[in-house]
Parts: sequence; C-alpha cells; structure tokens
Amino acid sequence: MIGRPDPEAVPDILLITGIMAAGKSTVAQALAQRLPRSVHLRGDLFRRLIVSGRADMMPDPSPEALRQLELRYELAATVACRYAAAGFKVVYQDIVLGPHLAKVAAALRGRPLGVIVLCPSPDIVAAREAGRRKRGYGLFSPDHLDRALRRETPRIGLWVDSSHLGVEESVDHILANLD
Repeated sequence: MIGRPDPEAVPDILLITGIMAAGKSTVAQALAQRLPRSVHLRGDLFRRLIVSGRADMMPDPSPEALRQLELRYELAATVACRYAAAGFKVVYQDIVLGPHLAKVAAALRGRPLGVIVLCPSPDIVAAREAGRRKRGYGLFSPDHLDRALRRETPRIGLWVDSSHLGVEESVDHILANLD
C-alpha cells in the first residue's frame, strides 16, 4: 500500500467517474482519506437536494432531466473549484459519461485536474450491485451504461479497470499513475 502521497504531486481536483456500482464513492472516500487536507465531493448530492420537481435521468432523458443534470455538474464544478481555491484537494465523484465528461473537465480547468474513470467489467458491476443495499439500476442495466461509457465517453484521463482490484489497490493504482 502506498502511504500518503506528496500533496504537491496530486492535482487540486480529482474527478472520479464511472457507471453505477463501479466503486466511485468507496474509492473516492479512500483516496480523500489519504490526502492531508481534502474534500470528498459527491456530485449526486446536488440531485438529491431537489425536493420537488426533480427529473431523473432515463434511457431517453427529457429536456428537463438533461437541464438538471447539467445544473448538477455546474454546481459541483463551482464547489470543487472553491474548495480547491481554499487549499483543499478535492476528490469529486459523480457519474459523468459521454460528451458530458469533456464539458465537466473543461469547467474544472481553472485548477490542476486529474480525471479517473473506473471501468470494471459489466459482470463485476452487476455482482457488486446485487451485493449492496443501495440500488442504482432500474431502467438502466450495467451493460447499457458500460456501452455508453466505452463507446461515447472521450478517452481522457486515467482509465482503471478495477474489476479485480480492491479499494486500497485501486487507490494505490490511481496515485501511482497520476500524470
């Protein structure tokens, strides 16, 4: 296990993305805990703050669902940049797929940025989903989201096949391969 990394070697903001049940929350929390002054920013928080009128993402999303998704990304990027400006390393974790990844990365470009894409196999994701209390898959399937990830998401950042990596191994891999 790699211990605490040199904070100067870690970008101000680390964006961790992947499909549901890829391990984003767990890996982001473990990564943030390795940094001496850090924030774990969960992008889904901004979706859950909407009490009335929320339009959730569907396989064929409504214009309102897309508008709310973009607002969520914009709010998270603003918060990430503000924490980074205050001297924190920010581990921002969210589902950012397809062309949204380049847009979110551009919104975070005011600070040094690392993009990490967790991409375990759909079979591993399905097994993880079956073994957890929280349910993310309803109208989507791991195969459906994995195809969107691999076919529509630009190949930016560090792509990590975490299918056979534990949490600490995933964090070690990320820290050893940040550029």
